[in-house]
Amino acid sequence: MIQSNIEHDLVLLSAAELARVLGTSTRTVWRLLAAGRLPQPVRVGAQPRWPADELRAWIKAGMPPAERWEESRV
Repeated sequence: MIQSNIEHDLVLLSAAELARVLGTSTRTVWRLLAAGRLPQPVRVGAQPRWPADELRAWIKAGMPPAERWEESRV
C-alpha cells in the first residue's frame, strides 16, 4: 500500500525515504527509476533526491510513467 502522506517537514527525499513512502525496498526504487516508472531525481552534489512536493503530485496523479509525467508538467 502506498503511503501518500509524505512527511511535511521533508523537502527532498532520499531513495531510502522514497522506498518507505512507496512501501517497497530501495533496490526496487532504483529498478523503477531505471524502467522509467519514477520521476527523475534532482542532484544535490552527487546524491539523487526527489522533491517531496513533486512526489505528492505524482502520487495524486496516479503515478504515471516518468515520460508521461514529464509531458504533463510542461
